[in-house]
Amino acid sequence: MDTFQALVLEKTGDEANLNIRQLHMEDLPEGDLTIRVAYSSVNFKDGMVAINHQLVESYPLIPGIDLAGTVIDSQDERFNEGDEVIVTSYQLGTGHSGGFSEVARVPADWAVHLPEGLSLKEAMILGTAGFTAGLSVQRLEDNGLEPDKGPVLVPGATGGVGSLAVNILAKLGYHVTASTGKSNEQNYLKNIGAKDVIERHEVEDTEKKPVRGKKWAAAVDPVGGRTLQYILSTLKYGGSVATSGLTGGTEVSASVLPFISRGINWLGIDSVKCPMEERVNIWQRLAGEFKPVIHEELVNEISLDELPNVLNDIIDSNVRGRTLVKLS
Repeated sequence: MDTFQALVLEKTGDEANLNIRQLHMEDLPEGDLTIRVAYSSVNFKDGMVAINHQLVESYPLIPGIDLAGTVIDSQDERFNEGDEVIVTSYQLGTGHSGGFSEVARVPADWAVHLPEGLSLKEAMILGTAGFTAGLSVQRLEDNGLEPDKGPVLVPGATGGVGSLAVNILAKLGYHVTASTGKSNEQNYLKNIGAKDVIERHEVEDTEKKPVRGKKWAAAVDPVGGRTLQYILSTLKYGGSVATSGLTGGTEVSASVLPFISRGINWLGIDSVKCPMEERVNIWQRLAGEFKPVIHEELVNEISLDELPNVLNDIIDSNVRGRTLVKLS
């Protein structure tokens, strides 16, 4: 494969443009592994990079914070030609050209061997969103969450992290309450595992109350902002919230009261710099007991040509579930 196609973010003067380009192998960055990419996926962070031009460390850049594919050249003894691998996180798609390309080249230290139990396609249905959801559930369980402790809240439930968290928690036997601002998505959320679906405004703190009635054993929070404020005020004694996102804003007005009167836990979830040992463990669990029940309506598969429009849609919150990009 001498040439290949990729979605490239380029900058001329003060103007950044997104175009599908025909590239050569020498256009790729340095790295130990050259990978024929089978699938990538679309995350909110990809929209921030490709559309809003945030988090971009240098131009030109191939966006895409996820990829799964087959090694076609390895300069590292841990990997061989023909190995199937997953690459997510680190600087992929922000400071180092990423997954929206038919071929990618990355440091070997970023790659995980595809675990038994997952196909390359399934790995990208999960992607960073699934990894984040799995890491969130792992941290909640490490802090005492069990199905008999009570309901688990998932706000922003139609998004990637939210949808997969609902699905994983339901599979593990938890009573999941999903919240969404999309009133027409109740059937979707119940089909993927939610027992209850409530409106977004019901889980937003508009009064800045430090403590409310005890309601949730835990929450997976990809939203932040006023939603997180509400969650902190309504967790049961010893409950935990795992926060991984900021679609609802970065500012949080919190009080020490629920922490010291109810012993609650606010857990930060970082998928970018997660240590490799823990990363491999989460992927193993995502191939096993955490593996979601993949519903057809959870996944939308697109081509590279369709990708720019979907990147705009995800910034505008017009995407639900997971969008899979088929590259080869």
